[in-house]
Amino acid sequence: MATLAGMGSTATTVEDYLGELPADRRHLLESVLAVVRRSMPPGYVESVAFGMITWSVPLERYPKTYNKQPLAYLALAAQKSFCSLYLMSLYSGSDDERSFRDRWIAGGRRLDMGKSCLRFKSLDDLDLDLLGETIAATPVDAYIDRYEHTRA
Repeated sequence: MATLAGMGSTATTVEDYLGELPADRRHLLESVLAVVRRSMPPGYVESVAFGMITWSVPLERYPKTYNKQPLAYLALAAQKSFCSLYLMSLYSGSDDERSFRDRWIAGGRRLDMGKSCLRFKSLDDLDLDLLGETIAATPVDAYIDRYEHTRA
């Protein structure tokens, strides 16, 4: 293992990214990855970018991003002492974000989340059904509309 993925990872494929991880972290990310893949609306593209596994709107579909990079929708990373799921669709302080936070807490789990970064150390920390529902809830066109509205 050259580096811990997410912390300076040079992986260019999801398989390489996962291969950099110790077995326990790899199993954790593979379990979350399965939920993400099962829930991801069509049109988002899976890749490795910024040292994380990412899903984004390809530039061919939407080239008008502020940084000239694909519009990121979701990212999954192994950090030094935890794992992260970046739910960019919840970043805007929207009703969706408030509902997500309320439903998470009502489910009895501690929520360790910044503006869009959900931190976790085990599968027991996660409400996988709510995550799957949240991921599936925003088709590409709706995400682009939300992005354009927040940038206006």
